[in-house]
Amino acid sequence: MRNKTPFDSEIASIIMAAGRGSRMTGYEGNKTLLPLLPGSSIFEGSHPILLYLLENLPVGQRALIVNHCKEDVIATTRDLDITYCEQPILNGTGGAILAARPFIESLPCSKFIITMGDVPFVQKATYMQLVHHLETFDLVILGFCPDDKKQYGVLETQGGLVKKITEWKHWKDYPEEKQAALTICNSGIYAVKKKALEKYLPVMASRPQIVHKEINGKTTPIEEFFITDLIEYMAEDGQSVGYLLAQNESETMGIDDHTALQNAQAIFKTRGP
Repeated sequence: MRNKTPFDSEIASIIMAAGRGSRMTGYEGNKTLLPLLPGSSIFEGSHPILLYLLENLPVGQRALIVNHCKEDVIATTRDLDITYCEQPILNGTGGAILAARPFIESLPCSKFIITMGDVPFVQKATYMQLVHHLETFDLVILGFCPDDKKQYGVLETQGGLVKKITEWKHWKDYPEEKQAALTICNSGIYAVKKKALEKYLPVMASRPQIVHKEINGKTTPIEEFFITDLIEYMAEDGQSVGYLLAQNESETMGIDDHTALQNAQAIFKTRGP
């Protein structure tokens, strides 16, 4: 690991690793611990996704958001300088960041990276570009332009600024001309100024969405929170929200099912540890 520089003390990272990964059928563990180098099966091997991701993040304080199989996540990372923040209820990406609120408020740093624990191939240079863009913006989204944007959230922009992120279930009903104009998708990876995060976390916390989920065979209303809502609140208030395009779509690939895992393992094999 390289030596820390004064710039590193300005940056902290929050990694979301609490989810169950329900689409990874046949695997009961935490999907961030799945191997990039398979052994006897795609679920057994070495080089866990999470450790590879942590290697590429900028040097600085890190917080892992944990819940599902948290003991395994902690055991895998216990030799690293990590703060663990438990998300007691799996209540959305915004809920994960709310779980990290004490960590955020305790640090003297001025910038945060927020990333998903199952997106391992973002390069160090890309993270640093995100952070450098905070010289211009209050929050920066890592975007990408896939061949097929179906199922992804898209960035709605105006004058180079992001006004909101619209999920697939909503934009799929837009007129075809408007759909065609929305070319940038959301990776779920962000850089944000601490001041902006501290200002808008209470706003997001006060405005939960009610989501109906099936729990034990019964449809139950659940309060959830989403980072995309936080971004919209910021944009509505005139805070500057920008974006950075990933150079390669594989940088932003999330590993959430068997096909994605096998694709990631093939990429890792060509690159090596």
